[in-house]
Amino acid sequence: MHITIWEKYDGGYYRRFEDSNLFWLFRSYWHNLFKFPVDNMPHDFRLVMERVRKTFFAYKWNEVYDFIEFTAQNCPDQFQKNFIEFVNHILEKELSAYRFIDDQLTDITDQQEIESIESAMKTTKRFSGTEVHLKAALNFLTDRQKPDYRNSVKESISAVEALCVTLSGDSNATLGASLNSIEKSHSLHPAFKKALSSLYGYTSDADGIRHALLDESKISYSDAKYMLVSCSAFINYVLGKMSEK
Repeated sequence: MHITIWEKYDGGYYRRFEDSNLFWLFRSYWHNLFKFPVDNMPHDFRLVMERVRKTFFAYKWNEVYDFIEFTAQNCPDQFQKNFIEFVNHILEKELSAYRFIDDQLTDITDQQEIESIESAMKTTKRFSGTEVHLKAALNFLTDRQKPDYRNSVKESISAVEALCVTLSGDSNATLGASLNSIEKSHSLHPAFKKALSSLYGYTSDADGIRHALLDESKISYSDAKYMLVSCSAFINYVLGKMSEK
């Protein structure tokens, strides 16, 4: 996988370096990822590329994923989408246990789950609070250094809560009141309303995730992943119902 990723990376960007803002990506590698002094970075791109290549091929398998994720999060916007699509293709081909969702590498590999989360993030861009909560939930879940499953669960349900409150038109409404409003105006299926109310109750009761965040809680990766996928699916459902009107 090292070789496949590097060949695309090297061949695809080299010729455009001098005339693009890729310089800032390599400067970020040098200073923020490799922790080298900025004033030691060569002016000759070939020397920079040689050092980056040497470092990349010396990486352990887990460090390769850090490098790939760093690249996706710091490369110029015009390259990001193609880079992520290419990497996901290679990860699937190589039977890797990781895939990109947004610009985060996750160990969620089920395509339907990935599409559900990505769709929720895409469709909530006009609801900034909801999008922020979803991204935070994903970040907490996928942090390979220090994952925080409790806060991931909190952010997932907060994303739904923020969306429902926004759609209800009452910024002071509770989730229950918001769901009642959406049920009346958009024909929300009672079963979905009940399911979400149950999830909300779970997050309020399971060691006080939402109401006692400083306490310890036995929330697992599976719990946090389930909540993120479920809340994403609910958001997609609600916004889909809205579009039918």
